[in-house]
Amino acid sequence: MERTAVNPWEWSIKLGYNQAEVIDSATRQVICAGQTAVDENGAPQRPGDMRAQISLALDNLETVLKGAGMDLSKVVKLGIYATDVDEALKNFDLMGMRFGPHQVAPPMTLLGVTRLAIPGLLFEIEATAMT
Repeated sequence: MERTAVNPWEWSIKLGYNQAEVIDSATRQVICAGQTAVDENGAPQRPGDMRAQISLALDNLETVLKGAGMDLSKVVKLGIYATDVDEALKNFDLMGMRFGPHQVAPPMTLLGVTRLAIPGLLFEIEATAMT
């Protein structure tokens, strides 16, 4: 798979994502459901702590990708939902810490929502990955 960033403006690069990416020669696609701060039984974890919930949601995303034989380097699109966008953005350094070592900045959308499916959850991340 070959990725070519499309950034007619450079402001999004500083925020850790590309405006678009052209994906060539992809042969396999994995679409991940939204991952949240839940344990292996689906029970919510780390109530009231946005940073801890983002970290656990990213752990869970990595676990799902690993189960599909992939890692964060293969993510080509992110959808992010947060009950408090400002608080999520304060903790977006976690995104850079996870995706930065893979040298990818997948296009993403961040939406503020009133609540997530399970009360107490603050952050959800869904991903599309390709090889």
